[in-house]
Amino acid sequence: MSTHTSPAKLIKGATGDWEVVIGLEVHAQVVSKSKLFSGASTEFGGEPNSHVSLVDAAMPGMLPVINEECVAQAIRSGLGLKAKINLRSSFDRKNYFYPDLPQGYQISQYKSPIVGEGVVTVDVTPTEQIEVGIERLHLEQDAGKSLHDQSPTDSFVDLNRSGVALMEIVSKPDMRSADEAKAYVTKLRTILRYLGTCDGNMEQGSLRADVNVSVRRPGEGLGTRCEIKNVNSIRFIGQAIETEARRQIGIIEDGGKIDQETRLFDPGKGETRSMRSKEEAHDYRYFPDPDLLPLEFDQAYVDGLAVHLPELPDAKRARFIAEYGLPPYDAGVLVADKETADYYEAAIAYGGAKRDPKAVANWIMGDVSAYANSAGLTVPQTHLKPAQIAGLVDLIADGTISGKIGKDLLLILIEEEKDGDPRAIVEARGMKQVTDLGAIETAVDAIIAANPDKVAQALAKPTMLGWFVGQVMKQTGGKANPQAVNELLKAKLGI
Repeated sequence: MSTHTSPAKLIKGATGDWEVVIGLEVHAQVVSKSKLFSGASTEFGGEPNSHVSLVDAAMPGMLPVINEECVAQAIRSGLGLKAKINLRSSFDRKNYFYPDLPQGYQISQYKSPIVGEGVVTVDVTPTEQIEVGIERLHLEQDAGKSLHDQSPTDSFVDLNRSGVALMEIVSKPDMRSADEAKAYVTKLRTILRYLGTCDGNMEQGSLRADVNVSVRRPGEGLGTRCEIKNVNSIRFIGQAIETEARRQIGIIEDGGKIDQETRLFDPGKGETRSMRSKEEAHDYRYFPDPDLLPLEFDQAYVDGLAVHLPELPDAKRARFIAEYGLPPYDAGVLVADKETADYYEAAIAYGGAKRDPKAVANWIMGDVSAYANSAGLTVPQTHLKPAQIAGLVDLIADGTISGKIGKDLLLILIEEEKDGDPRAIVEARGMKQVTDLGAIETAVDAIIAANPDKVAQALAKPTMLGWFVGQVMKQTGGKANPQAVNELLKAKLGI
């Protein structure tokens, strides 16, 4: 684990090096059928204001009632972040005016959150890991959405999102580069998806981040931070950090000082711009919500949820390395998406057979992923089934086809016989590898006889052997067993 900023991560300014310090507040929408304090649906994409109860619309006399599933989801998330679960927490009112906040306050948790300190292990590169501390995770309700593009004169308000449960996951200022922050959000999203507590769909707003950025000279204390609100893609998080860090460095180097403020990132212009001066907690006039009792549960309740947690990415990666002998990089790629990890294991174990885990990984991470990416899908979303990958790997393993024919076979499975059985396709299309030494020998003899000049070159320079192998493969339609061709050529030429 790296504990200090490497020189490569420092930003070069006009007057020397600068270190960027980053903390993130991630707002993750809780996976639940109904909202945090009402029974209204949380489904995405309904007609405006069609998923709104009287509680969400803040009608007079309406009282919030806590949704137990949202509480359970927050605890599961806390356990997945190796964090302290607080058996007693309380809800507060955070007061501010906004047209899409019908109550005039947001029910949140301030002094007593449901989850305390935790830690996330982040793979920044295949060889570099960092640990990012979690400060807290608290539950709060989302606001509605103001729509400014429906009318030339009016703003419209859609309250479908109002009251939906959010988990605000606050990190410690432990990240020192845009890449570290992007890797952290990627890992956090993976953990939440494994747990089933947030779907992580950033394009639908299920995961958004407020990014806190400050700069300092290496070794100095923390600088003044600015918060960039509601960044909704991992790529934009990286761009916002780099843009804001350079803006702050420019101001300080010109003799100015940084004002603590809230800013917005404009990806089109590649700039951050001021939104408002930064409020402190007292500006929101937090006070305990008088309509909600403190939230209390016992350790047995937490233990009951912990028992049913799935295997999480770090544990799965360690198991893939130990059980399947995979390199750490391969294991990391495969477990980054739970469905891909399941697909991989299904291909390895299909039909109760034991096949080479590395060979299966190579196909899934190589040609199959390339096809999936070109179609804008993940591997499990393609029509290719684990059984088909298993069949393809088996055909190569038992010498029925070569790796090159394997690529042709995969193309047939992708484009022509989408539900096809690999072995049946190889039989029907005569794609079997030629392992008959007599047939291969005939081809080898013919090529040696026709190319005496190349033979002389090969004797002087044995690397020329590849040319002969290529000719034999061409003559046999790529079906000759390459190993047999190599051995026969060496014997005939005396190399």
